[in-house]
Amino acid sequence: MTNTRTTTIAALLAALLIAVVVWFSFFSRVTPPDFSEFPAGPERKQAFFGYFEPIVHELNAEIAADRTTVQEKCQADNEPALAALAKKYRVDETDTKAESLCKVLLRRVDIVPASLALAQAANESAWGTSRFARLGNNFFGQWCFVKGCGIVPNDRDQDKAHEVADFRSPKDSVASYMMNLNSHDAYKTLRNIRQSLREKNATVSGIELSHGLNSYSERGEEYGKELREMIRFNKLTQYDKPA
Repeated sequence: MTNTRTTTIAALLAALLIAVVVWFSFFSRVTPPDFSEFPAGPERKQAFFGYFEPIVHELNAEIAADRTTVQEKCQADNEPALAALAKKYRVDETDTKAESLCKVLLRRVDIVPASLALAQAANESAWGTSRFARLGNNFFGQWCFVKGCGIVPNDRDQDKAHEVADFRSPKDSVASYMMNLNSHDAYKTLRNIRQSLREKNATVSGIELSHGLNSYSERGEEYGKELREMIRFNKLTQYDKPA
């Protein structure tokens, strides 16, 4: 009886230990560098781009792998095998009423140029020094709409309920931003521009795709112009090809 009880306790302790390890592996918070510690200017920019460039390329590699799967299944005329990716990239019935699932996915499942991602991250987070970047790992100003899901903006109107999303890690913030561009109706123009570039066998560049981001900010066209200026001034196109 004693042996059985000891075995049970040991098993429970082992299970608890595994649960703790899993919790820390998947849910512990990842803290990026404190970019405010770097002098504003070239040093801070170098630190910022150096930190985010590998993250952007890693996530783009995952998207590129998904795109290869889409291309292979579509060439084999096997749309049913794409159900999981359709769910991942938030394709619903209204999206496939006018065209095939393959066409929808080929427009959605594609990379976000590093030049564009880096420019937007810098713009939206004040080079990683904003309150939302520091407290919520939110580098793209993304909102959420469930109470307690993020950080309440200090200047939020009383009749508003949105919060600025809180992410476990900067990588999660970048991944959410990329999925937002690849799936939200507001960025159909961006995806159409990207598709057009693909059809012409042209480079998918941040400069070109920035013309499809008028809905990202209340500044509309001025926002896109600002991003293009940031890309050119900081020579961000150099990051569009993985090292």
